[in-house]
Amino acid sequence: MNKTNNVYDLAVAGVRQLVPYKAGKPITELERELGLSHIIKLASNENPLGPGKKALAACSAALPELALYPDGSGYALKQALAGKYALDVDQITLGNGSNEILELVARAFLTPELEAVFSQHAFAVYPIVTQAVGATGVVVPAVNYGHDLDAMLAAVNEKTRIVFIANPNNPTGTLLSQASVARFLAALPETVVCVLDEAYFEFVSVNEPINSIDWLKSFPNLIITRTFSKAYGLAGLRVGYGLSSPQLADILNRVRQPFNNNALALVAAEAALGDFEHLQQTMAINSHGMVQLTQGFKALGLEWIPSAGNFVSVDLKQPGQAVFEALLQKGVIVRPIGVYEMPNHLRISIGTAQENQQFLQALTEILANV
Repeated sequence: MNKTNNVYDLAVAGVRQLVPYKAGKPITELERELGLSHIIKLASNENPLGPGKKALAACSAALPELALYPDGSGYALKQALAGKYALDVDQITLGNGSNEILELVARAFLTPELEAVFSQHAFAVYPIVTQAVGATGVVVPAVNYGHDLDAMLAAVNEKTRIVFIANPNNPTGTLLSQASVARFLAALPETVVCVLDEAYFEFVSVNEPINSIDWLKSFPNLIITRTFSKAYGLAGLRVGYGLSSPQLADILNRVRQPFNNNALALVAAEAALGDFEHLQQTMAINSHGMVQLTQGFKALGLEWIPSAGNFVSVDLKQPGQAVFEALLQKGVIVRPIGVYEMPNHLRISIGTAQENQQFLQALTEILANV
């Protein structure tokens, strides 16, 4: 029997070459490392209000049944989503966060001979899921930190099977117009699956209508991904969903694990979907916080990328990693985004008014000593 001295040689090539996704630094980790308290985390685009009362009550009521497997079909949550969006249940795919939907699409449609197209500065999971299955990722240069849809369309060829579009984009917060996305979909070959990642769409729909679901009637190769992690404050439960044609959803459900959503996630998401008061409070604190942060940046003479999400990326005109580390010493966790080819930027999640002010004060002190 042949032997190997390196277990890494046993892994498939795409996985061997992967750089794992690095999440925002947890509060507990910083506490262990520096012995600090009163730490604030503005790194992972989480809801500063936390989950709503209805979601918490639903979780509490479900606790006695934790010895039972969850509903593998997610029937009740699918019914609630179908009612909200006027879709059929068979158009919905549930995921362990919308990240899992992205992975399911890659597993179902990509092979080492095929390609996926995505933008520069776009969500890091797109290249990860593409490379993990051995496919080739085609990165299209951004324009003003946002997607260049014309260039992305030009990059599509006979090997292209998936195009990923984030709207709004993470980590830049840039927003594509509905008209431009509609034109892109109309021009995209039917042989290419378009993933429209709308993880932050609730923050946009406050100010302008989002009609992307209407496109499902015309484009069976479209899947829209959304999540309960951001606006609904359920990041710790990991529940997202995809909306698509029944045929596309059927394909994804063939590779989806039967119990990919736990019982608490299912009931919490269903309850959160109907908690309009909590959602309105979230939108209000986000709007106020965005103004608070951008006014603070302006006072410091800093530029930022206008954002349609619950975060904003600021240009420090110097290496962001050093400022990030200095902020850690002051008990403030933000997100350096050098991995997105933006080494001078930091991405700041919108927090409470007090958290935003604590960050701005710490940033002011750090920049004054540079």
